[in-house]
Amino acid sequence: MYLKYLIILLLIFSCNSAEKDNLSIFKYNDPSGITSLDPAFSKNLSNVWATSQIYDGLVKFDEDLKIKPAISKHWKISKDGKKYTFILRSDVYFHEHFMLDADERNVKAEDFVYSFSRIINDELASPGSWVMNNVDTFYSHNDSTLVIQLKSSFPPFLGMLTMPYFSVVSKKIVENFSFREYAIGTGPFKFQYWKDNVKLVLRKNNDFYESNYPKLDAISISFIRDKQSAFLSFLKGDLDFISGIDGSYKDEVLTVDGNLKEEYSNVINLQSSPYLNTEYLGFLVDSSKSVYQNKLIRKAVNFGFDRVKMIKYLRNNIGTPAIHGFIPKGMPSYDNNLIGYSYDPLKAKNLLEKANISGDINLVLSTTSSYLDLCEYIQGQLSELGIKLKIDVNPPSAHRQLVATSKLNFFRGSWIADYADAENYLALFYSKNFSPNGPNYTHFNNEKFDALYEKSIKENNDSVRNLLNREMDRIIIEEAIIVPLYYDKVLRFVSPRIKNFNINPMNNLDLTYTEKINL
Repeated sequence: MYLKYLIILLLIFSCNSAEKDNLSIFKYNDPSGITSLDPAFSKNLSNVWATSQIYDGLVKFDEDLKIKPAISKHWKISKDGKKYTFILRSDVYFHEHFMLDADERNVKAEDFVYSFSRIINDELASPGSWVMNNVDTFYSHNDSTLVIQLKSSFPPFLGMLTMPYFSVVSKKIVENFSFREYAIGTGPFKFQYWKDNVKLVLRKNNDFYESNYPKLDAISISFIRDKQSAFLSFLKGDLDFISGIDGSYKDEVLTVDGNLKEEYSNVINLQSSPYLNTEYLGFLVDSSKSVYQNKLIRKAVNFGFDRVKMIKYLRNNIGTPAIHGFIPKGMPSYDNNLIGYSYDPLKAKNLLEKANISGDINLVLSTTSSYLDLCEYIQGQLSELGIKLKIDVNPPSAHRQLVATSKLNFFRGSWIADYADAENYLALFYSKNFSPNGPNYTHFNNEKFDALYEKSIKENNDSVRNLLNREMDRIIIEEAIIVPLYYDKVLRFVSPRIKNFNINPMNNLDLTYTEKINL
């Protein structure tokens, strides 16, 4: 109740308190904090958002997840799908620095060779080194031509090149300074100031290769950990957008259907988009306990709870019930015709009878506190079927480690796409990717699935690949290896002052074309 009255007061007295200075400064908050401005360590969303403003790569995604040129003007892929030849722009410059003369600032193919070499340098220990696993060689043919040779054809590779790991950096700067002193890239904004857990400031790059951009003068990033406090700062006009929503103010701002309440329509623009993230429960199918190996029980769990009500009442419809496959909405291979699992307690009971288990059916589900409400909801509905579900709550870091090493028989997981291709999801079920050496945390092993996967990653025709990917998705659902919960949504609260603020299913933050106006 206190929060509600405080919000009302802010709306009355503060909603027009936006800055009146002459600078156009975009302000956002990152509650998780930024750990590095080195693109080779852009593993989490916080680092990716920051480094994406400072650095550029060969290509990037637009709001429709179509790949478009960045530093490369155009490219050619050989018929066998192994050789990629990129022609670079001649007007791309590293940010100004006293150690770089004009020629050193001008980006050349050799700068990419150095940058890619850093990623695979064992001494650097970049978490992104895996992106180079299928790369055989890379070299500069001349100053404006970069060649990348793959070991085997891999159609998703062009999409992988949009990842910040592949950004270009200056050898001279990297080898003489730390990224905390000088984070020098080619992006629309350049490094100005960074104090841990306080503020990061980026300034407009006046030499950016896209004429007349960026429109903003600066970006200011704060690190308020309390999400309720950050939201109140947003309402005061001290922040220009909030990503996601916290349970502390969810019901105050959104209707049960996930729409913005009328009283906020003049002070908040609500943006939403499918998010390439599938939330799910996973079974370790080679568990020593037979109950997790039993497909009939796994299917009964899938039929045993109402995803539609769960998303409506626990998440205000922020997300789409996952009643189809594992591949999420927003991905070309998503199959709306794939019949997955909807709530059907009668089917669930019949499956349990066929399972012919003597005694109680006891399952242990491991999760983190952030998803406890969803797991308790499932626990309640499964109890009506006679399934006793115990919930173990682990700290996030411990939970990730236990999942990654396949130490959990039944676990809550989520998979956010590293790049916009269904292969990123299907790799979780390829037998050669068994954890801990790969992302197959369920230890699923299916010869037909493996054959389809190997055929798909060699297929250059997108339409054919989509058909193969959908067939693999059907196998995952039929075998009930996982329990899909929901396909996530990107949700953003944006100030009415902000224009040309694009959103896409990867939840990228590209402020190149964003403007901030006076109202």
